Amino acid sequence: MTPAATLDAARVGRDGALTLRFEQRGAATVVAGCRYTLPLQVLAPVALDDPAAIVSILNPTGGLVGGDRLSIDVHAAAGAHALLTTPSATRVYRTEREPTVQTVRLSVGPQAVVEWVPDHTIPFAGSALRQSIDVDLAETAGLILVDAFSAGRIALGEAWRFAALENAVSVRDGRGWLLQDRFVLRGIGTRGPAFDGLGFTESHPYFASIAVFGAFDCDRFAADVERLGAGHAAARLGAGVLPRGGVLVRCLAPAAPALVDAVEGCWRLARRALLGLPPLALRKS
Repeated sequence: MTPAATLDAARVGRDGALTLRFEQRGAATVVAGCRYTLPLQVLAPVALDDPAAIVSILNPTGGLVGGDRLSIDVHAAAGAHALLTTPSATRVYRTEREPTVQTVRLSVGPQAVVEWVPDHTIPFAGSALRQSIDVDLAETAGLILVDAFSAGRIALGEAWRFAALENAVSVRDGRGWLLQDRFVLRGIGTRGPAFDGLGFTESHPYFASIAVFGAFDCDRFAADVERLGAGHAAARLGAGVLPRGGVLVRCLAPAAPALVDAVEGCWRLARRALLGLPPLALRKS
């Protein structure tokens, strides 16, 4: 359903909302509810040889502009397995006034699994993005979450030229917080030091975090990620086991292909460790 949205004519940007509900019916997971307003939209579920219901979220307007306020709510009911992705990287365009605000809420029920694996986000020069991803997990739920960025349009010399990039990821269960991860970056504009020192991104303009939660061998998975990173020619990978279970992986890459290869490698290891499933090749043009 695509209900009409009420817009304030005095404000630049649009209000987009997407609500998805996944349920298990028999041996399959189905989309039991879907409601959206542009500039958010979803494609029909993709039929692949996998137990997950695979849905692609897209923005038919071509990217995010200043003043856009987007809200994505996903609920996976008991036993359901949902995989959310995007057809391509998300572009965030230059703004002269308000930032783009995107809020993602994931609710994962008992024995349910959500895989959140969008392509990376590209903040153009002068853009401003404020994003939050909040996850509520049942005690027996599983989660694979990918959160990846470029520092800008690197080939055009726009690395770190965005006005602002704010991002927060929070994961909790019934007993409290599992992960709270946040960064706030201000672009260097046309002058100033590059983000190349220790503690920034060590001259790597592509970066990602991958969080994995559920019933799996965290130490073994972290060791597998470290081995993957040791054998990778370009990207750098590091993995840490979190205090209450789960693993957080950091990735730095010098170029988009290296980022994609490293993230897909971590995703492959996560699916095997958490779900006992083989890699999944998403059909993207």
